[in-house]
Amino acid sequence: MKRDFLTIWDLTAGELHSVVERGLKLKGGEDRSKCPLIGKSIGLLFEKASTRTRVSFETGIYQLGAQAIYMNVSELQLGRGETIGDTARTLSRYLDAVVLRTYEHSRIKVLAENASVPVVNGLSDLHHPCQVLADLMTIHEKKGKLEGIRLAYIGDGNNVANSLIEAASRMKINLVMASPEGYEPDPEVLENARNGGSSEIIILRDPREAAGMADVIYTDVWVSMGQEKEAEERKRRFRPYQINAALLSCAKKDVVVMHCLPAHRGEEISDEVMDGPHSVVFDQAENRLHSQKALLEFLLSN
Repeated sequence: MKRDFLTIWDLTAGELHSVVERGLKLKGGEDRSKCPLIGKSIGLLFEKASTRTRVSFETGIYQLGAQAIYMNVSELQLGRGETIGDTARTLSRYLDAVVLRTYEHSRIKVLAENASVPVVNGLSDLHHPCQVLADLMTIHEKKGKLEGIRLAYIGDGNNVANSLIEAASRMKINLVMASPEGYEPDPEVLENARNGGSSEIIILRDPREAAGMADVIYTDVWVSMGQEKEAEERKRRFRPYQINAALLSCAKKDVVVMHCLPAHRGEEISDEVMDGPHSVVFDQAENRLHSQKALLEFLLSN
């Protein structure tokens, strides 16, 4: 039976651990000469622009011995009125898996419901599980564990924040999130995570309180794609939530700083922190490659 990866909930805690550990082994060079997915074709169906998601998937698929087929919606019949359900049924006859990067999360659910091959969420408005899979790998790589880590997320309660909440619940990470009023994470995601896990998930207003004794501080852009009309208001509301040296002083001395990129330097994060000794931002970006390779191995071997 096919397995999809639409949200973090689609993998058990044990499966997440296995994928993270496999990603670390792949990064270390294990099985570099092997091509476990040779002969397979994986579609990359993108409705939104991308740097890391596209390049990391294309590179990883090649390294696994498969071929990546990049598809821009404007170049497909999907862009001329064909339904996403019919597109899913058709692509399933050609491909071994499909990665969709889209806007509304409902679109990826429809694609998965109609596809007979695994579907991976490369980003939607509600979730970004591939990013958070790489985040788990990065935290484990830098801190040697996941359970009991205190993670402070400071900024917009967006798709990345939603997936981090689910991951915290799954992996027993204590998550403290600071956001301005009206910019909290999805309430259903938050409720499900609190009901489904044993970790501490706290929503605050004060970023300094959230950063207190944190092992990891994480942020993201204040204005995501599609929110350009809200830009000035968002920048005004989020200005006190910048990750800078003053905020880092509240955390543990060995705190690491994460950002899923792209970064708007001088807004949500200062240059001093982004380029400083606590930053693991570009290790985190690299880990998209390794964790996604491990994920594809897992999905296509089950």
